[in-house]
Amino acid sequence: MKPINVGIIGTGFSASSHIEALRRLPFVNIVAIASSSQEKAEEAARRFGIPKAYGDYRALIDDPDVEAVHNCTRNVLHFPINKAALEAGKHLLSEKPLAMDSEQSAELKRLAAQSESLSAVCFNYRHYPLVVEAKERLAREAKRVHFVYGGYVQDWLLYDTDYNWRLDPAQNGPSRAIADIGSHWCDTVQYVLGKKIVEVFADLRTVHPVRYKPKQEGSTFASGHAQDAEPVQIDTEDGGSVLVHFDDGTHGAFTISQVSAGRKNRLYFEIAADEMTLAWDQEHPNRLWVGRRSGPNEEIVRDPALLSPQAAAYAHYPGGHEEGWPDGLKNLFRDFYGAIIRKQRGEALGELPFATIADGHHTMRIVDAILESHRTKQWVRVAE
Repeated sequence: MKPINVGIIGTGFSASSHIEALRRLPFVNIVAIASSSQEKAEEAARRFGIPKAYGDYRALIDDPDVEAVHNCTRNVLHFPINKAALEAGKHLLSEKPLAMDSEQSAELKRLAAQSESLSAVCFNYRHYPLVVEAKERLAREAKRVHFVYGGYVQDWLLYDTDYNWRLDPAQNGPSRAIADIGSHWCDTVQYVLGKKIVEVFADLRTVHPVRYKPKQEGSTFASGHAQDAEPVQIDTEDGGSVLVHFDDGTHGAFTISQVSAGRKNRLYFEIAADEMTLAWDQEHPNRLWVGRRSGPNEEIVRDPALLSPQAAAYAHYPGGHEEGWPDGLKNLFRDFYGAIIRKQRGEALGELPFATIADGHHTMRIVDAILESHRTKQWVRVAE
């Protein structure tokens, strides 16, 4: 089977993570990389051993050798690159969010629906083995879900001297913590439940209305100190809490924070159903807790011999060999390119396991509703 040729747009953390994960798949081949300048692209191509380098993303998309595009750029570039890739008929895997606003993502949804190529959004947490196991157990053993709760908490913006481009709405969009990490919680829980969030009530907060931006832009996680920084007004949220209703009436709540000391990337959820409660924590991804009232609680470990067939397919090493974030990303790419291969063979795709452009657009609508709810202090329906 001929490998699928992939082009990477971007050279930062996301791009390097995508490259590492893709190289663990035997049926893809990274042939090109693009950056904001030819010099940066050539440096990245040398570093990663990629044959072609482009100083303009349009040249990469126009390259006839590139069959699939990974968009690993800053948020402000997501829409124009995604649109160009879809219009060119390329397969597309975009980092989230799809665009700067839901009007743009609606256009991408329309283009994706018209395209013969496949497209996806990088909501990677649904591709952990024990997240899949939670989904399977819930479908198999629960008749009714009572409540869903959890959140996603970090500490990388704890201090007012912490600064990053995501704090600039012109580059990031009108929402920060909710759009950045809250979107991951929403997608993961909707996937596990098989239900959509349709209504929200939100209370958001900006802990540091003024931050100190380094005069010279550095790494992703920059720190601005008094002698080399300037004060910047901050209008996006550092976190907040959101009540949610799902389309079957299930109630839920989640908390988002980028200012919680000691928490690095804690995406966690609990799903309380009629016969059990399921709990999973991304910082301890190889354990799924199952709580019961009429019997002993359980802790399911990431061992393919102990998981459902659906979840075992996402666990690649024997029990006791821990897997985590890079493996979930690889699983997403395996699902995406596996679907492309099946499509090329003329096979039926069925229900796709990865987040589609339509899913990404719905998440943009959820973020819209959360921002509106915070402004109006009332329940807001998520627009179609």
